[in-house]
Formats: sequence, structure tokens, C-alpha cells
Amino acid sequence: MIALLIFEDFQILDAAGPIAAFEIAARIVPDAYAIRTIAAAPGLVRSSSGVAIAAASFAAARRCDTLLIAGGLGTRAAATDRATLAFAARTSTRARRVASVCSGAYVLAAAGLLDGRRATTHWSRSGDFQRRFPKVRLEPDLIFVRDGPIWTSAGITAGIDLALAMIDDDLGEDIARAVARQLVVYHRRPGGQSQFSALLELESRQDKFATLLRWASERLRQRLTVEELAEQAAMSPRNFARAFSRATGATPAKAIERLRLDRAKSALESGAGAIEQIARDSGFHDPERMRRAFLRVYGQPPQAFRRGGRLLPAQATAHATSASRSAMN
Repeated sequence: MIALLIFEDFQILDAAGPIAAFEIAARIVPDAYAIRTIAAAPGLVRSSSGVAIAAASFAAARRCDTLLIAGGLGTRAAATDRATLAFAARTSTRARRVASVCSGAYVLAAAGLLDGRRATTHWSRSGDFQRRFPKVRLEPDLIFVRDGPIWTSAGITAGIDLALAMIDDDLGEDIARAVARQLVVYHRRPGGQSQFSALLELESRQDKFATLLRWASERLRQRLTVEELAEQAAMSPRNFARAFSRATGATPAKAIERLRLDRAKSALESGAGAIEQIARDSGFHDPERMRRAFLRVYGQPPQAFRRGGRLLPAQATAHATSASRSAMN
């Protein structure tokens, strides 16, 4: 059972995002998950948007496998509620894992569950969080962090990334990928909160060339000239180049470079192979060529992403600001 703990003024997407992911996974793999929302005060619990969700009492989740705590404006009160903190601490001793979305990390930290552990929360809360909980090893630029049985995620939509990672861990990558496809989100966003999928961003402009981009992403080790891409799209090179730029906002050459950068960065952050091998696999072939592309686009060499898959603090904040234009917890 997935027990989702909510409270007055919780952020509804912190709850709805993971709920949707686990629900779809349970459709693909019947009985994989049962989901129950719980609260210290059972009944209809109002979110910060005014929309309410029905919640059972803590007793209904006494035997839960996973406890997931939502974030939102109400976390300040929840993080001082004795019943909530006692329940979280008690559950951590018997559940397989305990997790939080966004500022739900305040509840875990207040319960003492994050002391000495790595964790993350919404980037905008990181300064306050570090001052309040100096014993926590905060990683403010990560989408989610897993430290043993304790999982934490960054802001709002990162709860979906967290749920997909849990589904991957429980049911395998194929199921997690199928859930992501159904949700129409990127399957895996390793690294900082600014992480994005070049393929998804290019496709999101217009889906006219989606099939071509998928085809290209599976052949990045090849040269992939404009002529080859045009032939695959059944267009003349000149007409193709114009139409592609209008549809995606990038020239064919820049689009292929972005796909290669995306592939290389993901490989670097996961520690998959040597720099030379990653350069070959992503289609750069020459490590120096890959380094120049990284410096031009990210402002850092490939080796910087090898060190824990993290952006430098100033860059992480700048990128995260632009990536987090939705309402903050």
C-alpha cells in the first residue's frame, strides 16, 4: 500500500502527480499498488487551491509499504504537529520506504528522519531548510534523492519523477517507461532540477517531425547529415531544412547536437563508461568536440557532470528558476 499523507493547504499536484503514476502502474501490473490518502484529521482535506481530497485516519495506513508525504503551504503547520511527526517516525521503523514531495521534506526532517542523510526539496526553500535542519545533507539541485529507505524529491512535478523512480525500482524500467509514456512525461530526468530532455522539448514545439527525431535519437553514432534526415522525412534537403527549423525552432544540425548532448549528459551523470566511450556512443566521436559543445551549451566541461551529476550552485539556481515558473510550494 502507498499511503499518501496530506494536510490542510497541501499542494494538490504533490499528491495528484504520484497518485496518477501509481494508478497507471497498477493498471499495467494489476494489484501492484493500492493507494490511500491519510491525514491527522480524517475527512475532506482542503488543498491550497481549495480543492479537497478525502483522507482516512493514520490507523488505515498502519501496515503501509510506502509512506509518501506531500508538500505545500501547510507543511509549516504539519512539521510542528506532534501526531504527524510521531506517525512518520513510527512508520519509518516498519515501512519499506518513507518519502516526501517538495516541502514535505520539512516533515521528515522535523521527525528526525533526515539527520545525517542526503535529501532535497524545492530549490526556493533550500536556504530556509538548511538553516532549520543543519544536520541534513541537503542537495538543492537534484530532482530526487534516495538515501537508503528515505526518498525526497524537489518541487511539485518532481513528485512524478520520484514515483517513476519507485515504479522502476519495484516493477522494472519497462513498466516505468510505459507509465511515463501514458503520463506524457520524460521517463528519466537525472541530475539537477534544470534537467530537461532535448528530444521532448524539440517534439513539444510541433509533432510533425516527432518520428524523425525518434529515428535520429536511435542512430546518434551515425553522421546524420541534412541530406540523410531529409531523405528519411521524404523531403528535399532545402525544403526539409526550412520546414524543420519552423517546426522545432532549431536547425537540423543544432537539433542533432542537442540530442547528442542529452545522451552524453545522461551517460555522464549515471557514470556509464569513460569519456571517450561516451563521446563515441553519443555521436561526438572526438572527446574534444564533445567538450566544446558542453562548454558552449552548459558552460561546464563534461567532467563537471561526472562529479555527482550536479550543476554549480549559481547555475543550478539560475536554471531552476527558469524551469520552475509554476506556483512554488
